[in-house]
Amino acid sequence: MRSWQVERRKRTRHLIELGGLVIKAGLVDLTGGNRSTILGALFWIAEMLEGNQRLSVRELWTATGKRAFEADRAQKRIDQSVPPLPR
Repeated sequence: MRSWQVERRKRTRHLIELGGLVIKAGLVDLTGGNRSTILGALFWIAEMLEGNQRLSVRELWTATGKRAFEADRAQKRIDQSVPPLPR
């Protein structure tokens, strides 16, 4: 496979993962999938990261995200350990 194909696949995977985060955060459901609203929210986030409180905001958001990932992993472990109900 050519290097540009490898890079393109990496970029595609990254974009898909970012889209998954938008869904995982509930933004699609909360906005009714309105792309303008989601984009506006992302611009607002970018403005906050450019402001003078960017470090504290980033630390808060990072901690929140880590807790969400940990809770998701814990839930998956529970789901895998519980046998399915008989039908």
